[in-house]
Amino acid sequence: MSDDAYVPNKSGSTIKNAQRRRLRTAICVDMDDVIADTLHEILRYNREFNEQITAKDLGGRCIWDFVPPDRVPALEMQIASEDFYPSLSAVPHSQVVLERLQHRYEVYIATAVMEYPRSFSAKYQWLRQNFPFIQPSHIVFCGHKGILQGDFLIDDNPLELQLFRGRAILYSSPANSLIQEFRRVNNWWEIERFFLGPYDSS
Repeated sequence: MSDDAYVPNKSGSTIKNAQRRRLRTAICVDMDDVIADTLHEILRYNREFNEQITAKDLGGRCIWDFVPPDRVPALEMQIASEDFYPSLSAVPHSQVVLERLQHRYEVYIATAVMEYPRSFSAKYQWLRQNFPFIQPSHIVFCGHKGILQGDFLIDDNPLELQLFRGRAILYSSPANSLIQEFRRVNNWWEIERFFLGPYDSS
């Protein structure tokens, strides 16, 4: 069999095409607080319990630090509810930048679902609606990001970045504002400049 031979799979793509794609740099992108604006959960919590928490209040902390133990089950039910993800907006400019990145890189959405397994379907439907250019084959649901084989990971969670074996990029959020050990980006225009302009590949 020659080097040009290929074996089609059920989706109609080929092993040869898959090998070509893998030669491109792979960027893994977290979902919550990176492309999905889950700070929306603060508004739901405030409405439910008549609180006044703001994003500024979260500096260096997450919303769970403000939740008394007796309210934890109610907040968990809110996040796991079927209407939570459909109500979220995409983080500004994430759609246009990710679509541009796809022309040069292999882009994967990698999101943890095991903490709230019932969110699996809602997350998938949200991604298909808001990022239709991301193929299902490039959506990864996982327990933690240490299993990923990409070259870069963009994530707001420093614990996930510590597990990742490639180059880690911290996406700014109120909860991680005190973290200094990773390269930080504050918005999607900075991500575009990093990957589509000159950058240090060492």
